[in-house]
Amino acid sequence: MHDQPRYKALGKSDFFDDKRMARPLVEGTVARGELRDDEHLYTGKLGKELATTYPFPITADVLRRGRERYTIYCTPCHGQLGNGEGMVVQRGFKRPTSFHIDRLRNAAPGYYFDVMTNGFGAMSDYSAQVPVNDRWAIVAYIHALQISQHAPLSEVPEARRGELQSSLGLAAGSGAAPAEKDHR
Repeated sequence: MHDQPRYKALGKSDFFDDKRMARPLVEGTVARGELRDDEHLYTGKLGKELATTYPFPITADVLRRGRERYTIYCTPCHGQLGNGEGMVVQRGFKRPTSFHIDRLRNAAPGYYFDVMTNGFGAMSDYSAQVPVNDRWAIVAYIHALQISQHAPLSEVPEARRGELQSSLGLAAGSGAAPAEKDHR
């Protein structure tokens, strides 16, 4: 029994006409869980257009996950604030475009998803490293970063304005930006 005939992976076989032991997949075979029939979720597009919506609701948990994944995969180049001042830039690599320029603040969520999935310019694709739902979570977090960097004080809930104003060194009731500090 210990000496039964068996095939070794990628070995030769006289049984099959093509002499291969490893059999090709049956045409149209899809691995379990890999059907990818939701175009919006897997491509970031609806038809040929970039999606302007998210394929699932964006919750606080999704944003937390997006922040976590952004910190791991994106901050080395894009920086904590998305301004393109990551560690690789400090080491001499090309600075990526800030997420806070008008063109990118107005970009559809599908644009960011497509760039993460397929790469763009100097940025390689991250489809192998970052699962599809995490890519969407990162897109949502980038959008939150963009809002946070351009939100007027009037958008902050009344109960939190005092706390924010004191942390920024603003006088109560002031909507002005804090004065530049002298860092000599």
